[in-house]
Amino acid sequence: MNTTLKITKIGNSAAVILTKEVLAQLRAEVGDTIHLTQSPEGWHLTPYDPAFEKQMALAEQIMREDRDILKVLAK
Repeated sequence: MNTTLKITKIGNSAAVILTKEVLAQLRAEVGDTIHLTQSPEGWHLTPYDPAFEKQMALAEQIMREDRDILKVLAK
């Protein structure tokens, strides 16, 4: 899905208006936080926090590697 967005002025700021369809694709709604991230392929708009995603991946790796230690600590 490709969508053209227009930059508009709101007060002293610039804004991009997202259509209902774009919000639905992002699974986002008014008031949610979305993230604009840059990658080698270009810019990406996502409802997921890339920093949190990295932290969760690291936590999952630690839990896999230290499963036995975590079982003992959970007792």
